[in-house]
Amino acid sequence: MEALETVLKFFSLETLDTRLNPPQDEGRKKQIINRAHPTSRWSTLEFKFYLVVFAVMVPLMYKTAMDASNETNPNYPRFEHLLSQGWMFGRKVDNSDQQYSFFRNNYWLLWGLLGCHVGLRKVVSSITPHKRTTFDFVFGLIYLFALHGTNVVKIAFHVFIMYALATRIHNSRASRICLWVYGVLSLFMNERIRNLTFNIAMIDQGFHGVISRWDVFYNFTLLRMLSFGLDYLERKDNPKSQVLVMPDDLDDRARLTAPIPIEEYSFFNYFSYLGYAPLFIGGPIITFNDYIYQSNYFQANSTKNVKRTLIYGARLLFCILVMEFLLHFMYVVAVSKTKAWDGDTPFQLSMLGLFNLNIIWLKLLIPWRLFRFWSLLDGVDPPENMIRCMDNNYLALAFWRGWHRSYNRWVVRYIYVPLGGGGGPNGGGGYATRIANSLLVFSFVAVWHDIELKLLMWGWLVVLFLLPEIFATMYFRRYAGQPWFRHLCGIGAVCNIWMMMLANLFGFCLGKDGTMALLNEMFRTAQGFKFFILASATLYVGVQVMFELREAEKRRGVDVKC
Repeated sequence: MEALETVLKFFSLETLDTRLNPPQDEGRKKQIINRAHPTSRWSTLEFKFYLVVFAVMVPLMYKTAMDASNETNPNYPRFEHLLSQGWMFGRKVDNSDQQYSFFRNNYWLLWGLLGCHVGLRKVVSSITPHKRTTFDFVFGLIYLFALHGTNVVKIAFHVFIMYALATRIHNSRASRICLWVYGVLSLFMNERIRNLTFNIAMIDQGFHGVISRWDVFYNFTLLRMLSFGLDYLERKDNPKSQVLVMPDDLDDRARLTAPIPIEEYSFFNYFSYLGYAPLFIGGPIITFNDYIYQSNYFQANSTKNVKRTLIYGARLLFCILVMEFLLHFMYVVAVSKTKAWDGDTPFQLSMLGLFNLNIIWLKLLIPWRLFRFWSLLDGVDPPENMIRCMDNNYLALAFWRGWHRSYNRWVVRYIYVPLGGGGGPNGGGGYATRIANSLLVFSFVAVWHDIELKLLMWGWLVVLFLLPEIFATMYFRRYAGQPWFRHLCGIGAVCNIWMMMLANLFGFCLGKDGTMALLNEMFRTAQGFKFFILASATLYVGVQVMFELREAEKRRGVDVKC
């Protein structure tokens, strides 16, 4: 039992991020605990049955995905050319995903860079006292040039303009408008200036860095530029909040609006923040105020934090090994690239799609956790980006709160809340505001990801798909105390999961052909419809387990609303 508790603690939310710990305010913690079911359901006959279903179905799902994508499948010759020699048990590896293969092929380079940066910081700090931002400024210059070479000139063009718009326009409202307009326009401009030549040999024909496509990572730089500008304007508009002594050890929320002296909003600190090496490539995203506070005002170096960071590193290693296992034993990415699913059953098609989605989740989680681990070792604690396993979601709203969480928090702070948030809980006006603001938020999210009309349409469709969930939650909330409410929520969650899975299978895994093949098999054949019924029943079991996992978290005082 003690071993099981150790394993559960290792995989708990609290080991990922202290922001997910129970609130220190005992009153708030008690409110969360009181909302939970008072006793655990794991020992009931219902949940013992669910555990048996898990013990049978999870191994069967793995076996089915392997049967549909391994050398025993008749379609294997069609995708074999995408495989390469692996290192695990003499098997080949599916390294055909271009995005993840770049990261995977440069594992040791990234770990070496991590060790060099953290070690150099400690050596320099022991030799001469200085502000951390000074080191970040110098290292950032070298790091950016190594990454993008002379293309740094193109990034600097935007960097200077955004700084000027924030600090040189006296009217704060006008400054905010200019920041947002230019920021969004810069995403479109990069399509034009990406290959712009200056007719200067040193720039046009010089060293273009390890990653010549500087515009790929510009989107994250834009978020940081906007964060600096908006934090500065908020600080400038509230001069009375300035204090002579910065409070020690502010919590996560307080750091967002920390009373940082106005002189800290300098171009020197601005560039240090933009070029902070651990988080430059892909985040997680940390606000300017939070970065400055953690860099120059409060450094948490206790033994407890060191232990937590090492546990976080162990979880990162576990995720890497899980990814390696999937890539060596399930060639689902190669199958989806070659559409080699002829003759596969509906169960096999669905597992090809499901494990494809899991690999997409892992290929984003692993780099984000590596960069956050690097930052934690360096003494800066950004938010965790992925706090739920992809398969542990049943609500679209909750899914978006837990996916790329630091970006979600950035959007809430700088877009959703300034626009008025979700409005009031009473009356149509409040929910109309929520829907309108959600449309604006997802429009920005779509444009930020890529300048394509289909992504903008995707953003609007996401809001459309959220409406049934929002209205159902509004209507049925009154029945929350009824004994049948949990089961009704389970049925609704199963419908939600089917909708989310099919949308993601269509957009990211099987495409139109594969998704239509799955739907045709499910609803036009007796075997397919039987699979649909059994799959829905299995999803219902999974949802009830998800509900109880969240109830267990609430009994500890943890409520992350996703």
